[in-house]
Amino acid sequence: MTEPLDRHAAGGLTFHLTPAEVWHRQANTDAYTPEAYPTDGFIHCTDGEANLLDVANRYYRADPRDYLVLDIDLSKVIAPVRYEDDNRIYPHIYGPLNPDAVVGIHRVKRDGNGAFVGVAGNG
Repeated sequence: MTEPLDRHAAGGLTFHLTPAEVWHRQANTDAYTPEAYPTDGFIHCTDGEANLLDVANRYYRADPRDYLVLDIDLSKVIAPVRYEDDNRIYPHIYGPLNPDAVVGIHRVKRDGNGAFVGVAGNG
């Protein structure tokens, strides 16, 4: 079941994992879209650091690039946001992300085997 998020009621934070180079190329523009956006049609986000690290290790562990986590204030996102999973952990942003909704940026820590192990301070 697709359920729209009431941004004014929720106003919470969610996280978006992105290669640092992808974010830096678009950080000073009016809209950010990740590499998968043309194929997926939305921006993947994850609520909770542990869930984010699980996703990172499942899908991006083999990618050696430096990664960042964008802290996104859902109350500031202009595009529609929907949780489409039963547990309401993985919101999707259906449109480009307005960069002023990004309220924090953090490096992602990795171990020697490429596993994502934590989120560092501002990056």
